[in-house]
Amino acid sequence: SGTYTDTIHTATTSFTVTATIVASCTISAGTLSFGIFSGTTLNATSAITVNCTNKSPYYVGLNSGIAPGATVMTRQMMSGANTLSYALYSNSARTTNWGNTPGTDTVSGTGSGANQSLTIYGQLPGAQTLIPGSYSDTVTATVTY
Repeated sequence: SGTYTDTIHTATTSFTVTATIVASCTISAGTLSFGIFSGTTLNATSAITVNCTNKSPYYVGLNSGIAPGATVMTRQMMSGANTLSYALYSNSARTTNWGNTPGTDTVSGTGSGANQSLTIYGQLPGAQTLIPGSYSDTVTATVTY
């Protein structure tokens, strides 16, 4: 019998919990084919697929291609030394050139965490010199985020 007491001592601490989400993007593109050219203006479309982290702003640019002397305003397909001029646009009216300077002549968007499709509107103007051959160019699409 008797009275017993027990003293309990405690100590506490705090800790921080952290996580970092790093913005990331992927990009892919399909072939843009004008088909057979007979001297009449041809229009064609293709798609670029962008997948960026949710809420991440991005810009998609298209370079001038690989033809010597080509620019984003004067793109050219080649067959040997022969060339065909063509243009790439970011709107269906084919009035806004799609270039490669973020915030100036690129297409902007905000990531959703899912695939987003962007349409490339191509035009092969008529009234060009017709020299038989298979013409091509390689354009690089770049996503800046």
